[in-house]
Amino acid sequence: MKGFILSFRSEFYKTRKTLGFWGAIILPVLISLLAFVAVYTKSDKFVNTPPMMLWVQLSMISLGSMGSLLLPIYTIFVAYSVNNVEHKADTWKTLFSLPLSRWAVYGAKYFYALFLLFLCLALFVIFNIAFGNLLGALKPELKFGEYHMELELVQVYYKLFLSALGILSIQFLLSLLWADFLKPMGLGFVATITGVILASNNWEYSYLFPYAHPMGAVRSMIKNNKGPANHLEINIYTHEVYVSLIVAVVVFVAGYYIVQRRSIK
Repeated sequence: MKGFILSFRSEFYKTRKTLGFWGAIILPVLISLLAFVAVYTKSDKFVNTPPMMLWVQLSMISLGSMGSLLLPIYTIFVAYSVNNVEHKADTWKTLFSLPLSRWAVYGAKYFYALFLLFLCLALFVIFNIAFGNLLGALKPELKFGEYHMELELVQVYYKLFLSALGILSIQFLLSLLWADFLKPMGLGFVATITGVILASNNWEYSYLFPYAHPMGAVRSMIKNNKGPANHLEINIYTHEVYVSLIVAVVVFVAGYYIVQRRSIK
């Protein structure tokens, strides 16, 4: 465990100046800010909108972009950037020659990439809530304060996080095995576009394709319930999430065994 903690900490120091790290912060700030500006500048069009729908309109600006392309692409880039540090410096052999188990090195790298993905989505929740309340304060005619959507936003982004784990595991393994940029990133981009096409065309088996999971997760977000019209119930554990978790675990374990037996040059 001590080796894992040391490896995890070293990942932070190695990547704290990279785009992969700062992307986890900049991406939610920029997109949430754009959503804020869009609603603020067109506030007259939202004056008669019910409070719940105001929150939905604000949140969907971020969710629409994250669920379709940005989340898969960012996940692919994070997996690449964490391993590219070692590829670029040619330090894999040195890293695995340290008095640390390969599990500690492999696990720390994977969970650091997982942490960056979690940080990015957690900041989306925080900034969505913050900018929604700020809009309510700056534009009192927009009744953001009359509805609380904090729990639903946490559930939504938690589902997105789970839906991206399969992609993260696949891309992490590919970027660990291949040093060049084109193979893991190129395959990831092609798979993402394929996943978007499958999910947007409602192919019944799209939930079996990991790169379609984020968009599928957004599309299956709202439960079909007969409750009050001013209440949202988020459907978290859908087919996409279950398959994503299975793929994530299987590929993570398979990746460890590959690294365990692979000679690092």
